[in-house]
Amino acid sequence: QVQLVESGGGLVQPGGSMRLSCTASGTFFSLYLMAWYRQAPGKQRELVARIVSGGDTSYADSVKGRFTISRDNAKNTVYLQMSGLKPEDTAVYYCNARLGPLDNWGQGTQVTISS
Repeated sequence: QVQLVESGGGLVQPGGSMRLSCTASGTFFSLYLMAWYRQAPGKQRELVARIVSGGDTSYADSVKGRFTISRDNAKNTVYLQMSGLKPEDTAVYYCNARLGPLDNWGQGTQVTISS
């Protein structure tokens, strides 16, 4: 199991940028499939982006071309670089780490896009 701690959320104006970080404790981080999810008020949690151990990435259609997920295995950290932010990106963003039957979540970080 790993413990995940997200950071980097806050308030930003539409069109702005923000980077989220998620640092994991524990071992074998490089083997984990890492992902970012988000949940807006009154909506279901949705997958935003994910990155496999080999580095391949995939994105929700709503964020393609605006968000970039990356990982630094030496630092046990996964990042979500967000640009061109829109009000509809407002949500609590959660980090997820998955390896076989292991499924770990962070506590979430609030991202608010507003002028």
